[in-house]
Amino acid sequence: MAEQPPKHLPVRVEPIVSRPDFATIGGLIVAFGGILGGLVLEGGRIKDVAQITAACIVFGGTFGAVMVTTPFPVLLSAARKLNQIFFDRVQAPHRATEEIISFAEARKHGIVSLEQDADNVPDQFLRKALSLAVDGTDLDALRQMMELEISMDEHRAEAEAKVFESAGGYAPTVGIIGAVLGLIQVMKHLENIDEVGRGIAVAFVATVYGVGSANLFFLPAASKLRSRIHRATQVKELMLEGVVAIIEGLNPKLIRIKLEAYAREANSFGSSAK
Repeated sequence: MAEQPPKHLPVRVEPIVSRPDFATIGGLIVAFGGILGGLVLEGGRIKDVAQITAACIVFGGTFGAVMVTTPFPVLLSAARKLNQIFFDRVQAPHRATEEIISFAEARKHGIVSLEQDADNVPDQFLRKALSLAVDGTDLDALRQMMELEISMDEHRAEAEAKVFESAGGYAPTVGIIGAVLGLIQVMKHLENIDEVGRGIAVAFVATVYGVGSANLFFLPAASKLRSRIHRATQVKELMLEGVVAIIEGLNPKLIRIKLEAYAREANSFGSSAK
């Protein structure tokens, strides 16, 4: 009886899950806790800086300025990326490497055998690259298309990060505007020295809001998104090189060695997904 060829087993792919970014959450807790704790230790009260009027001026003015400078589609896209500041959805490099090695093992049954498995890949970039490979796309054309997609994704993500960076630039200035508006109101009551002192204190809360929001959230958020951009780009480059190696028919062990360099570089940007 003739020996039957080995049966192709489906490649196991794991879904990409969101994981809380404890560095962001912990950083905000430490920052606000330190500032408010210092205020209380100095004999102040938290309600001294809880001014609704100042918040309306600073955040309303800041968001308005950002809307003027940013195209509306980019603004909406940046708003949707707000959750990425607190949650990490970038696939871990070692997981991407293991998926590619699994596809390389399945490649022994022929590149066409990957068609069904490719449709189940959760990562859109890897799914597209594998689909092009299965369709028999020329290797150079495949590389050019996927590199173009990487570049476009990077530019789009950079524009989204600049939205938060712009907010961080406008917030302190708007805070000064809020302080000046408060002082204008104070000048109307110079006859009552008690009201003047209280009014000056309230007026400067807007400056605290502007400087604080810029340096504790907006600018750090822009930096966090940029770190996500860099790591996502490295992981996509890893995936592309892995798919190219699969098309070339390289041994899975050689593919692993080749991808380890990309994984190390991607991990250098800080991967919280294990």
